Amino acid sequence: MIFDTHAHYDAKQFDGDRHELLMGMKSHGVGTIINISAETSSWERTIALTEEYPFIYGAIGVHPDEVGDLNEENFEQMSRLLAGDKIVAVGEIGLDYYWDNQPHDIQKKWFIRQLALAEEYDLPVVIHSREAAADTFDIMKEYAAGIPAIIHCFSYSREMAREYVKMGYYIGIGGVVTFKNARRLKEVVADTPLDHLLLETDCPYLAPVPGRGKRNDSVNLIYVAEEIARIKEVNVEEVINTTTVNAKMIYRL
Repeated sequence: MIFDTHAHYDAKQFDGDRHELLMGMKSHGVGTIINISAETSSWERTIALTEEYPFIYGAIGVHPDEVGDLNEENFEQMSRLLAGDKIVAVGEIGLDYYWDNQPHDIQKKWFIRQLALAEEYDLPVVIHSREAAADTFDIMKEYAAGIPAIIHCFSYSREMAREYVKMGYYIGIGGVVTFKNARRLKEVVADTPLDHLLLETDCPYLAPVPGRGKRNDSVNLIYVAEEIARIKEVNVEEVINTTTVNAKMIYRL
């Protein structure tokens, strides 16, 4: 069964058919989904999904674009929520210098503080990093020693991927790998051992070919698995089985 390690089913794009879509996942070979928080307002929605659907688990965190909403009061609330039975990670957290919605020093401050929470609760972290390769790597080296990590929606070089693999981290691969112009990501997949790769949608965003530009969901992960299998010259069942084992290990399920 496919394991979607990074989804946002609390997003408004699913408001019209969320229940019907999720109830059909098993019939499409999707066995487990991690719903990832992006902003403070998504925490309770994520928890509600984990309570309603046995196959959904959650991550609690704040995306770098949204850290301006964090303060000491809601950071304490975040800490309490991380103790939940089906909360399996801190995320998504990190740095985003592409959109630059928040000052870099503010992004770094809350990134480091959320890493400290992960260490306190002995939870893995889901890392968002866009146009911030050096600063993300430096912070992970200094503040995340011993914390299991997923580098979500990986967008850097195969050399950077190698460094993260050396640190024991996993590389999240989603629909972008199916795009014709994704040469660098295809090189990363070819170079990275299968036992360090994970399948992820980031839905409702980043739908793979043939649905590029449409709303994404976990059913589409078969196209990502097929492209990884093509690149690595293995069968698709091996990709699905290995990435599922990887996901269960990082999320301790």
